[in-house]
Amino acid sequence: MDLVLKYTDDLIWTPYVYPAAWPEDEPFRQIISLFIVTNLGALVLYFLFATLSYYFLFDHALKKHPHFLENQVQREIKFSVKALPWISIPTVAIFFAEVKGYSKLYDNVDDSPYGWLGVILSMLSFLFFTDMGIYWIHRYLHHRLIYKRFHKPHHLWKIPTPFASHAFHPLDGFLQSLPYHIYPFLFPLHKVTYLGLYVFVNVWSISIHDGNYRVPDLLKPVINGAAHHTDHHLFFDYNYGQYFTLWDRIGRSYKNPSSYEGKGPLDCLNKMNNHEGEKTVDGDSFKDK
Repeated sequence: MDLVLKYTDDLIWTPYVYPAAWPEDEPFRQIISLFIVTNLGALVLYFLFATLSYYFLFDHALKKHPHFLENQVQREIKFSVKALPWISIPTVAIFFAEVKGYSKLYDNVDDSPYGWLGVILSMLSFLFFTDMGIYWIHRYLHHRLIYKRFHKPHHLWKIPTPFASHAFHPLDGFLQSLPYHIYPFLFPLHKVTYLGLYVFVNVWSISIHDGNYRVPDLLKPVINGAAHHTDHHLFFDYNYGQYFTLWDRIGRSYKNPSSYEGKGPLDCLNKMNNHEGEKTVDGDSFKDK
């Protein structure tokens, strides 16, 4: 995050906000700046990509599902906006440690032990490391002593929309982000790559809540997509993974998505409407005969 801090100092904080006598490397100033940048960045990512996903990918027919709550979208957004500042507090502490040089983040590709190959390998290892970490954290958040207090709020949304992606209890949200923050303290990672991956994981979290169940057939056994995560919300004890199905298969918590078997939420809606004498038009909307 020191790159972000440097650019915001050069473009915003130093010329327009902070007194000229306040040094840029003063810890209290850095913490304030990180808190503002982290919160603004999280809100921009959340509203930009969740809104795009909601209007262009989310199947609005799902809002007719019996498990879709009244005013659910507004409630998801309100929950997320209230949670994000609290999630950012421990996150900023980790970012501050990065700024002070305690991580293994590096500036130049030449600093990578294996050059560009090392950068690419670090991206892959980041995904596999965080997928493993999130799987076990997420699974233990379902323990009966923890679930009701911390993780249950996220399961209010049986049929989630993209806006549910960040609708967590603050401790739940931070714990599930922890593997992202731990990785650069354990393994070398290019700073720009880290920022790109940070954006990616937020977008991915939105995508698995978007109700768009289409995945190339070749990748269906491997990728943990929206179909898998919707079943997690519906059936509770399955598909804890973030990107891949690997750890669910290892942990015996994998469930083939009901949407792939013709038993998903949209199939449920179609059956309900057929039973009521309605017909489905082009798979998305419902009209009377």
